[in-house]
Amino acid sequence: MLVLENVSTTIAGIQVLRGISCQITRGSMVAIVGRNGAGKTTLLRLIMGFREGHSGRVLLDGQDLAAVPARRRALLGIGYAPEDRVMFPSFTVEANLRFPCEVIRMPRKGINERLEETLSIVPELRPMLARSGAALSGGQGKMAALGRAIMAGERVVLLDEPFQGLAPVLAQQYSQSLRRLQEARPELCVVITESNRGLLRDMPTETLVLERGELQRGETAASAVH
Repeated sequence: MLVLENVSTTIAGIQVLRGISCQITRGSMVAIVGRNGAGKTTLLRLIMGFREGHSGRVLLDGQDLAAVPARRRALLGIGYAPEDRVMFPSFTVEANLRFPCEVIRMPRKGINERLEETLSIVPELRPMLARSGAALSGGQGKMAALGRAIMAGERVVLLDEPFQGLAPVLAQQYSQSLRRLQEARPELCVVITESNRGLLRDMPTETLVLERGELQRGETAASAVH
């Protein structure tokens, strides 16, 4: 279970998150919806340890992540696909996928098995494996970023604005991959941020709305976000 307890943070003197508290249980897919600039990316970066100087606590299965540096959070089974993808351009797609598991020194056999599982979840990646990260289109890069997050994310997968800018065909493939991910890892916590609730269709088990740095629950609030 991923738990946020009264989390607040400021950027350049402006309070971006205000007393965020929520619990994301195992096996759930939670959408955090909010307008651009609402703090969605800041929230995910904070969970990943990239945003320092916040108050409150972030816990994973009871463990306070404040004691875990960002470089070691993948070791806890947290995968992250940032909005801008951040593929290593000089690496092949396969090397990009393997990289987080290599960083945490997973045995080669385990990495190979994880890669095969990831390709079964996102089969569109298989023909891209030998291509360089620099050769991917924006949509392909988002699919590759999803695959890389799945490689690391045994317990939690964080996806920042994954559907923004995707062509309809790729958006459908992305949605299908998320459904396969839930089937393959039924205990996984998946957190998706989006500006437009309509892009998520009926996938999330719960929708939270981030408005002026605060979380609101319920479809009534979600329907107000476009």
